[in-house]
Amino acid sequence: MLSDADTQHYRMAALDQLRRAGIVVTDDELAGMELADLALGDFEREGLALLVYFNDDRYCAKELILLAHQTCPEHRHPPVGSDPGKQETFRCRSGVVYLHVEGPASSRVIARPPAGKEQYYTATREIVLEPGDQFTIPPNTLHWFQAGPEGAIVSEFSSTSRDEFDVFTDPAVRRVQQPRVD
Repeated sequence: MLSDADTQHYRMAALDQLRRAGIVVTDDELAGMELADLALGDFEREGLALLVYFNDDRYCAKELILLAHQTCPEHRHPPVGSDPGKQETFRCRSGVVYLHVEGPASSRVIARPPAGKEQYYTATREIVLEPGDQFTIPPNTLHWFQAGPEGAIVSEFSSTSRDEFDVFTDPAVRRVQQPRVD
């Protein structure tokens, strides 16, 4: 888990990225920003900041903020009850994001899994998203993503988000939410 000082530092870094992209963030939104360190103890390498605007039993809208070369580990959104799993559309707002999904391997790949973690990154079809580009990930599809050298902001529009049910390829990953800072 991140220390209070690290939490504040990374929230301010995310806020700076959002401001540079022209995205206005309220004080309440900033206080509620989640820093998903995923219990891996290496936030700058594997993790991300999440700013949830809305999430109910029908749909969800959020910003995913990644530091330079930061990676969100491979995972999928499985069926929950009669729901087929979360379907999400990623729209790149700033920077570049390398999205990897199941499918035929790309002949040219830019993003690389974090060193020593290659066995937990199996989706090899790379989609490069630059500002204005978007891609829809079907439910229950393995995927992971990594920011380019300037970090990235991705707007996510999806069906209901139930992060607690996400299935990560790396068994060490745990979904850990940082406490609110008021």
